[in-house]
Amino acid sequence: MNTAANLPLDLPAHGESGPPRLPEATAERAFDRGVLAREQLVAAATRIFAAKGYAAATTREICEAAGANVAAIHYYFGDKEGLYRAVLMRPITEMANAFGRFDDPALSFEESMRMFLGPFLGDLSQSADCSDGLDAQVMRVHLREMIDPSKVFQEVIEQIVVPAHNALANVIARHCGLKRADADIHQLAFALVAMAHDYCMSREFMKMLAPDVLNRPKAMKTILDRLVGYSRALLDHEIGRRQLPTATERSS
Repeated sequence: MNTAANLPLDLPAHGESGPPRLPEATAERAFDRGVLAREQLVAAATRIFAAKGYAAATTREICEAAGANVAAIHYYFGDKEGLYRAVLMRPITEMANAFGRFDDPALSFEESMRMFLGPFLGDLSQSADCSDGLDAQVMRVHLREMIDPSKVFQEVIEQIVVPAHNALANVIARHCGLKRADADIHQLAFALVAMAHDYCMSREFMKMLAPDVLNRPKAMKTILDRLVGYSRALLDHEIGRRQLPTATERSS
């Protein structure tokens, strides 16, 4: 008789050590419920933080909005600050992951820029500022942080955004023939990001000014192609600028 097969499913077999085990199907269901609970808490917290700010939002109202027990935030995130960190990190992490290996030295500058700039555009057919949409709430949370950065936001930036920015600066420096990025290279990195970031943050404003830009056929491909071209032009300008004689050289 197979002793292990006849033991209760939630206990270790004879001779095995360790805590009791959940049956596989039960463990999967518990995991799924945990993932769902976290998702619901993050979504509810995003809306409430966007509407009221971090300080005014309470853990109780977030749990009520998520349909969760009042202890759920402590269980899944540790505390309110941990939940806020999750709210801030999600879109930034998704963006960083979408960049892929854009800084691979084997890529051309244009290939790197296409990989880097593309995620900023998203789906141009969707309105980023629909008042009830979660994306709009995420944007409001981040706009609050742009005006008055919190300690948590600064930590998230250091953890995720700084490495991505430095990787972009290193790509630019490499194509300029430099060993490392200087202040001018970082300024160019800011300019490249700003070109694409506007399509994320100012989409509705763009539609007011020139709706055909976003509504034309194959808008995303057209815009991305142009942004890559503009990036190349800015890079060539920086390379040319560095080749010009300095004021000291001109006067000698």
